[in-house]
Amino acid sequence: MSHRFGTSLALAAGILIGVGITLADGVFANKDATEGEALPLKDLQVFVEILNRIKSDYVEPINDKDLLEHAVRGMLTGLDPHSAYLNADEFKEMNISTSGKFGGLGIEVQMQNGFVRVVSPIDDTPAARAGIQPGDLIIRIDDTPTKGLSLGEAVKKMRGEAGSKIELTVVREGQNAPLTVSMERAIINVASVRARMLEPGMAYVRISSFTTETGATLEKEIKKLRKESDGKIKGLVLDLRNNPGGVLDAAVKVSDAFMDAGAIVSIKGRDENSRREFSATPGDEMAGRPIVVMINAGSASASEIVAGALQDHKRAVVLGEKSFGKGSVQTIMPLQTESAIKLTTARYYTPLGRSIQGAGIVPDIAVRPLKVSKEDNGDVFEPISESALSGSLVNENGPADKDAEAARKKLLEEETKLAESDYTLYQALNLLKGLSIVSVAPGG
Repeated sequence: MSHRFGTSLALAAGILIGVGITLADGVFANKDATEGEALPLKDLQVFVEILNRIKSDYVEPINDKDLLEHAVRGMLTGLDPHSAYLNADEFKEMNISTSGKFGGLGIEVQMQNGFVRVVSPIDDTPAARAGIQPGDLIIRIDDTPTKGLSLGEAVKKMRGEAGSKIELTVVREGQNAPLTVSMERAIINVASVRARMLEPGMAYVRISSFTTETGATLEKEIKKLRKESDGKIKGLVLDLRNNPGGVLDAAVKVSDAFMDAGAIVSIKGRDENSRREFSATPGDEMAGRPIVVMINAGSASASEIVAGALQDHKRAVVLGEKSFGKGSVQTIMPLQTESAIKLTTARYYTPLGRSIQGAGIVPDIAVRPLKVSKEDNGDVFEPISESALSGSLVNENGPADKDAEAARKKLLEEETKLAESDYTLYQALNLLKGLSIVSVAPGG
């Protein structure tokens, strides 16, 4: 069985626009139903009576197949936000979506109070470039209100051919009126791992989702950074913001990459024998050097597993906002009709036994995203230093190194630009530099 963590059918339909239903937090399984209590005959009789009343008295004719599908959908969605029925088309699209390449907008969504809620936009997609944010409620797709639509219907309307245009009307917290966002659909190629050096010695890795390739790609990217920096990586910022989750095995591999030993995550269902534990193997890609993990409200499921594991083992400092709080596991169970059900079957726990269900990962250092504006005061006044005073003593070691001064000035300019473009990352970098100064890592 293969596990996949995402967010829900809402998160767990774990919908990626343009894909349809993704296998979020899923485990493919073929298993017989467990025996339970006898079915209540009276309630079944009421169910049949309602079915007959609808067939005979509803304002328009409706066939048995549609009625039964509606009943099954209601049965599953009534359990929790993540359990759901997938008809043949939805199940097929879910399997196609695991390729990591699809057409659409590039957002993960769920249903909330009858509207479509954005969990997070995917990096470098039309939705991200258009400014769609986690928590946005989509109330209209082009001219169609989302109220009354199922999640699958809403997703279908948002999908379309690459190059075609779409207009979303969203309600955003803090805004007095709905916002209209126009964008153009595109083929979405999800690059789950990206890496670069923020400045000498300070590495940055962004994981936007957890796919089957994430673990191997992460190792390759760190090797590239190590080569680029001549092996002198002093610390790492791991960015999991707006990461809606993905494959459980990938979350385990990413955690394992920065741990030498210890538990990573455990899964426990109603049956005590279903408990599974995942542990780290020897070998730390950062050799004990400091790590800062960035999370926010769009960090869910698999990303919470990584943040929770590194936080519990005090292997990293977690910075940002409280995460989404999805701590349940869904099982994908194929049916005879080429459809499937997605059923919540277990919860997962961090190494210290914490369930993040509904609670999320609370960061060690809370940082709200702020917008830093560039000063526009014309020429900046240079403060007077000792060396500028008339008759000041000359440094016995000689004049200041002009190249070093120029390098420091350039670095300051780059840090200022970073603060203006991504204040939270700027704070993470400052924290990482402080940790690298006070830490004593193996190998110097």
